[in-house]
Amino acid sequence: MKILVSLVSLIAFLLVLLPGPLYKYGVVELSTAFAGFRFGVYVGGAALVLLVIQVIFMRKTLSMGSTLMAVVFAAIAIAMPLSMMSKAKSVPAIHDISTDLINPPKFVAIVPLRADAKNPAEYAGEETARQQRKAYPELKTLNYAQSKTDLLAATEQAVKNLGFELVNVNAATGIVEATDTTTWFGFKDDVVVRINDEGSQRFVDIRSKSRVGRSDLGKNAERIHSLIDEINTLLDK
Repeated sequence: MKILVSLVSLIAFLLVLLPGPLYKYGVVELSTAFAGFRFGVYVGGAALVLLVIQVIFMRKTLSMGSTLMAVVFAAIAIAMPLSMMSKAKSVPAIHDISTDLINPPKFVAIVPLRADAKNPAEYAGEETARQQRKAYPELKTLNYAQSKTDLLAATEQAVKNLGFELVNVNAATGIVEATDTTTWFGFKDDVVVRINDEGSQRFVDIRSKSRVGRSDLGKNAERIHSLIDEINTLLDK
C-alpha cells in the first residue's frame, strides 16, 4: 500500500507540474495541458483517500518520509489547479488590457510576430473595455512632467529590468514594444507603450495582450502595474 500511495501521489504531482513545460516546448496542445491539471486534482484526491485507508487499516506500513512525500505531492496537485480556477473566477475572462480604452495603443513591429497567434493584434472591443472598467478601474492614462526622451529611456530600461524582450523603440512616434514570455507555460504576451507629447505634459498609455487564451487570469493587468511601478522607480532616481 505504501508504494501505491507514493506512486499515485507522484503521478498526481507530475500531472500538474509537467503540462507547462510540455506545452512550452510543443510536445502537447494547450487543451491537453489543461486536461492534465484536471486529472491531477482527481489523482491527488485519490492519493489522499488511499493514504487515509492506509492510516486506518495498515498503520504498520506507514513511514514518516513516504507519508510526508505523499501528502505534499497530493496537496500540490490539488492546490495548484484549484488556485488557478479560483483566480479565473475572480477576474474577467479577457486578455487585452489597456490604460486607454477609447484609443488603445496599437502594435506595430509586433504585428508580424503575432501572425500565427489565436488572438489577433487588433483591440478586443467594447465588451472587453466594459469588463476592464469594472475589474481594473485604476488603470488609466498616466501623465508626466518629464521629457519624452526621459520617458522613452525609462520605459526601455523598465522593459529590460522586468525581463521582457525589447522588440521596437520608435522615438519619433513615442512607441515602445516588447514581449513577455511566462516561465512555466512559455505564453507570449505583447506590450506596447505609447508616449504622447502635449505641451508641458507627456501622456503615457500601456497595453498588454495575450497571444493565446480567452482569460489571462489577471496577468496582463499585473504586468501593466509592474511596468508602471518600474518606470516610476527609474524616474524617481
